[in-house]
Amino acid sequence: MVRGRQVSNVWVLERIADGLRIPRAWLGVSYGEEPEAPPTEEEADDEVKRRALIAAASTAAVGQAVGLGKPVTLALPTKQPLPSRLGMSDVHAVWAVAEQLRGVARYNGGLAGVVGATAREYTRWLEVPATEAVKAQFAAALAELYTEAGWCCYDDGLEGTGFFTEAISLADQFGDTYGVANATWHAGLARVRIGHPNDALKLFQFGQLRLSGFRLARPTSVARADDPRLPVLAARLSRNSATAWALMKAPEQAARCLAEADEVWAPRDAFERASGHFSTAGVQLDLGHLEAAERSAANAVRSFGEGPYRKARLHAEILLAEVHVRAGEPQGLSLAHQAIEGVSTLRSAALRRERLVPLAAALAARPGTDTRDLARRARQVATTRI
Repeated sequence: MVRGRQVSNVWVLERIADGLRIPRAWLGVSYGEEPEAPPTEEEADDEVKRRALIAAASTAAVGQAVGLGKPVTLALPTKQPLPSRLGMSDVHAVWAVAEQLRGVARYNGGLAGVVGATAREYTRWLEVPATEAVKAQFAAALAELYTEAGWCCYDDGLEGTGFFTEAISLADQFGDTYGVANATWHAGLARVRIGHPNDALKLFQFGQLRLSGFRLARPTSVARADDPRLPVLAARLSRNSATAWALMKAPEQAARCLAEADEVWAPRDAFERASGHFSTAGVQLDLGHLEAAERSAANAVRSFGEGPYRKARLHAEILLAEVHVRAGEPQGLSLAHQAIEGVSTLRSAALRRERLVPLAAALAARPGTDTRDLARRARQVATTRI
């Protein structure tokens, strides 16, 4: 039992506790030992937001902040008159807005300012009278919007930690297990991609921990045992934990997390299927398994297709080009050229930074005028904002 919740896989909690370097007793799997006092850490000014993010995730997962600080409270604007009462039509409106903005961001990148301002404005609506059930549903939609705002900030090359922190805290306040884990996953994914795999791993593990005990969430919880989103999210957390382990040069742990992800992976659509292939390709590339990385990256490109997921497809195309270039295959140059020119039309600063810079390095390591020219072009696009 964890905070009164039934947990079916005790070994998962043991592994999470060990990975987070916290006493197993905190998670109720100490087999009788007394829990130790939580560790204290001296906070540095430049780490306040990072600590607040991890504190929010740990609070949502285990009920205490593990000595990492307090969540950051965002300043909220007051612009328009509030409605007199919240109803399900307002809930549906926020979900629709979140989905619309997500679609635009997936296609072209960016959009941080618009999504952030929208999330802040809708937060004021929590002050409006509503039934407990409606309030919980509205908070779930709002947490989704805050998560999207944080992700768009990351994609724009901006600071989005405060939005992720707000999403986690809001979802936890209203018993939204999916919202907590989803925000934690997005926050961890942003951290791992900007070079902080240890922070990311903590966040992924807190997300897994929250999912493992979701059945006895608060009475107003919007989580359901049969929610089809939960297995997909559990697999994402495991797969991206593998990414963090791979970056920390721990191949055995990375392979184990990939295997765990495959056991529960049940993608609901082409985007989720492609995202799984893409994450696996990145792990295999980080581990130096070029053949396996090529297969997964090619599957990701095919699964993303030519539809509304242009940014994600280009992400996969650049990864596939990098694999071919590293392997010294002739096709790598044409793939690289196509991907570089495609990215030059996107607003995504994160995509330029994270994928074009490694591709440029791989191109520069190969002999020939053509490869040097492509490497120069890749670096130019990587440092250009539109």
